[in-house]
Amino acid sequence: MAEKLSDTGLKLSGIDLKMSGKYFELQETRPRSLHRQNSSALKADDVETGHGICHVAVQGDRSKPAIITYHDIGLNGETCFHGFFNYSEMQPILRHFCVYHVNAPGQHHGALPLAQRQEVNGPKAPEYHFPTMDELAETLSPILQFYNISRFIGFGMGTGANILCRYALMYPNKVDALVLINCTATAAGWGEWGYQKVNSWYLKAGNMTAFTENYLLWHWFGDATLTSNEDLVKTFRENIKALNPHNLALLIEAYAKRTDLGIVREMDPTKKLGTKMLRCNTLLIAGVDSPHLDATIHMNSRLDPTTSNWLKIDNCGGMVLEEQPEKLCEAFRLFLQGMGYVPSLSQTKIVATRSAASRSEFVSTVHHEHEARRDGQAVY
Repeated sequence: MAEKLSDTGLKLSGIDLKMSGKYFELQETRPRSLHRQNSSALKADDVETGHGICHVAVQGDRSKPAIITYHDIGLNGETCFHGFFNYSEMQPILRHFCVYHVNAPGQHHGALPLAQRQEVNGPKAPEYHFPTMDELAETLSPILQFYNISRFIGFGMGTGANILCRYALMYPNKVDALVLINCTATAAGWGEWGYQKVNSWYLKAGNMTAFTENYLLWHWFGDATLTSNEDLVKTFRENIKALNPHNLALLIEAYAKRTDLGIVREMDPTKKLGTKMLRCNTLLIAGVDSPHLDATIHMNSRLDPTTSNWLKIDNCGGMVLEEQPEKLCEAFRLFLQGMGYVPSLSQTKIVATRSAASRSEFVSTVHHEHEARRDGQAVY
């Protein structure tokens, strides 16, 4: 431990530790939030594109290689990725990169409605046309130009993963690699389309109903996590209340109307050049209890096995970023090292930086240190 424990207590990572004899009493001092506590840590820009303004939050040194994230429906760059990219074991990796959290038009926290605009004492302005999935992918080009990014690693979840795939198919020379969580390569089936149509209808009327809330939670987590991790689900349920219903409806409609990616697995080297396929290194990820597991299996069957890997994470539903961040961090590290990034970074070095971020981890660390000191062993 970096600090000596005393009878007066210790405050660490938002947890109050008080000693009473042999026992430790842990008291959480603030509720968990999906919104960053220090907004000055990230620089945000509103980037004008041909299909609306995209809010982009920048995390890190812009001189470093770029990672571009793209969020799922009902989330944004902050609520989808804030937890994972601020996870203690990700910090040694992030020292080598700059992360650009891209938000689809109107999806960032505090966004104004993308509704019809009425000119004062004049005619009604044209209704805003929300971009299609292909057009959302196109919005990445002006963002790359704005930040002078020539190539990047894409990191997307759900809807965002599908958008990044579309960009990689359009501009393969600009994408070094893709990390895709809960990604699907197909168009929406009738069941999904029906649910999304009902959600869109309610949301456009300005109503965030229990039906839509429950659907979004299922879409993010799956049934197993909904019943086994009530605290995490509660945090995301609270976040739903802050969403702009109309703007969310537009993104949901775009995702429900998505077209098939049209990619195929072609193993004949002489035919690959003329075949529509992802040509970058690709890591496809899903939790074992994810509602999108079958979709990732199908997509994996259409990827080139020489440049792609499919990872199924145990004891995890759909929100891999929150449910199993340590396993995802390790998979991401190995994936990057396979491409020549962070070659000197080992799991030992990552573990050495781990902070006590949860109650169970903290109690385990204290117990391990106490036992080791008693036995005269070194603590790492």
